[in-house]
Amino acid sequence: MSIITLLSDWGLTDHYVASVKGAILSRIPDAVIVDISHNIRLFDIKHASFVMRNAWRSFPDGTIHIIGVDSIESDKHPHVIVKSEGHYFIGADTGLLSIILDEKPEKIISISVNQDSGYFTFPSRDRFVKVATLLAKGTAMDELGEPLQSLNIKTLMQPDFDGKTIYGRVTHIDNYENVFLNVSERYVNECMGKKPYQVSCKKRLYPLVKAYGDVKEGMHCALFASNGFLQLAMNRGKIASIEGITIDKEVFIILGDGEQG
Repeated sequence: MSIITLLSDWGLTDHYVASVKGAILSRIPDAVIVDISHNIRLFDIKHASFVMRNAWRSFPDGTIHIIGVDSIESDKHPHVIVKSEGHYFIGADTGLLSIILDEKPEKIISISVNQDSGYFTFPSRDRFVKVATLLAKGTAMDELGEPLQSLNIKTLMQPDFDGKTIYGRVTHIDNYENVFLNVSERYVNECMGKKPYQVSCKKRLYPLVKAYGDVKEGMHCALFASNGFLQLAMNRGKIASIEGITIDKEVFIILGDGEQG
């Protein structure tokens, strides 16, 4: 049984998702196709990397992931297959793959497989599906192109610590308008140790809790989400729009009881 996931910015109002799924099923009728998301903001590598980073390890080894975000090939951004931690990723080498993966890839191949049409506007259907189904049928990566030594590298902004304050940024706002930061629990523990700290954004302090229900309905809070990163939230409320918090907004994790903004 082959598992193939799809991540894209195609939306759900056009034919794109259905035509890609149809192309897969025409080649592998019993394939298991999983939609990770088709509502990525257009060409938004940050959004795509956040969603994929938090999804792909939930799938079993051997899963093939097709990434249809900013997928047009160019001299700088070749189409590639990447194998990492037992998973296969197919997409354009825009830097997105380097953000998704924590480990150095086991193998990178620049795809030489011809696509299935003479049009070059829909590589996910006309090339990535062909490559994914060949992999699923057991074709070796080396038969699908030429090896590359490394990926194009992009790095997201990292938190900073000055000895008293961690300076973090908003990286993602989910459908509930929970606000995710680029600050992990591990990083906070390394910087703060066992000392008390508070979380501040736009001059408001957010009490640190374990679960949303630890504060009353409509109250704001900070907590470490299931992906291990700090999150600002409101129990049954939309904290981002209520507080006017946007992507890249600075957030402070402060030693002691002081307030900063």
